[in-house]
Amino acid sequence: MDQQSDVVIVGGGICGVACALALQRKGIRSVVLERSDDLRVTGTSIIMASNGWYALEQLGVASMLRHTAVLIERATRVNLASGARTPLTFGIAQGEKAEVRSLKRKDLLEVMAGQLFPNTIYFGRRVTSMEMDPDTLCPLLALNDGTQLKAKIVIGCDGANSLIGKHIGLKDSDMLPVTVVRGFTRYEDGHPFENEMMVWNSPPPEIQVGRLPMTNKVVYWFVCWGVTSEDSAIADNPKLIKESTLRAVQSFPKEAQDMIKVCHEESLHLGQPRYRRPWELLRRNFHKGAVVLAGDALHSMGPFIAQGGAASLEDAVVLARCLSVALHKEKSFISPTLVEKALIQYGKERRMRVVKLMTQSYLLATLMWPSSRFMKIFALILLIVFFGRAGDQANFKCGEL
Repeated sequence: MDQQSDVVIVGGGICGVACALALQRKGIRSVVLERSDDLRVTGTSIIMASNGWYALEQLGVASMLRHTAVLIERATRVNLASGARTPLTFGIAQGEKAEVRSLKRKDLLEVMAGQLFPNTIYFGRRVTSMEMDPDTLCPLLALNDGTQLKAKIVIGCDGANSLIGKHIGLKDSDMLPVTVVRGFTRYEDGHPFENEMMVWNSPPPEIQVGRLPMTNKVVYWFVCWGVTSEDSAIADNPKLIKESTLRAVQSFPKEAQDMIKVCHEESLHLGQPRYRRPWELLRRNFHKGAVVLAGDALHSMGPFIAQGGAASLEDAVVLARCLSVALHKEKSFISPTLVEKALIQYGKERRMRVVKLMTQSYLLATLMWPSSRFMKIFALILLIVFFGRAGDQANFKCGEL
């Protein structure tokens, strides 16, 4: 790897790989530094709604991914206390039918990474610090192997605990007081479920179970509950995660319990989602000099509206589109002034979009975590007034690359 690069992307997760692919499609080479020794394909599923598929179309990989997951035709929420069944909407953009699929994280990452030029992603490269070169004012990245890499532009896609975010001045993200368990269940002879997303909610203390078919044999599921002292102690033990989850869903329908009983233990993942308060981004720049943030490093949010992955893809498309003006291949010199304008434009285009997503997710989380009755009622009113049609977020289009 050269010791200097025009564009360096820190983090080789979904957002980092998407940024590299978007830039490549605009004729701009980049270097991705990933701390893991290989693609981080561990994890379960990403629910991809219409806005995410639009971004994937811009990245040129949508057609490669559609065959990996079935189309979710409808969604239903069931209140276990009352038995009421409520249809959920994923949004319908300009008369088009909504497109929702549950993608394996592994499939998404491998397909995007497979489109990149060789020597784009460098594995086992962890950024330990970053400072500005006093002579050139370019970012200098110190790596875990003792080398330094000089960049003209740095894109921080290094997750909710972002080192690059600290450079820009963002506070650490916080942990939601909610535990989420995710997993896959495979039915060798085919599962009996329709292509429908099912969500069950129990009476307080609220527990939520969701199920989405991925193929005719595999379903993705999740269970959410208020965090307990036991949760962190069992996070690395799939057997204990399964036992704890089964205890949590004892009052749920048998089909939900059986699905968890026969799941693949190696697929289980237990964690506490991280989030950033939406008002933190209302007036803050998304960049500092030639250093900019995207994905969870910028707008980490809970999983309650299933938009974190799609929002990261949107970031990649918009950021590449803006930077292509400053980094056009016919220009031999990168103008700091044009880069600054490009990053300002990226912030303008993305600010209210991500703040709305973060706010909706934050309000939904308030209904789940322990809080006063007043706060829950207040959050519910705001959700009804400002986010009355839950599927509207999926109608968004980030624009052409």
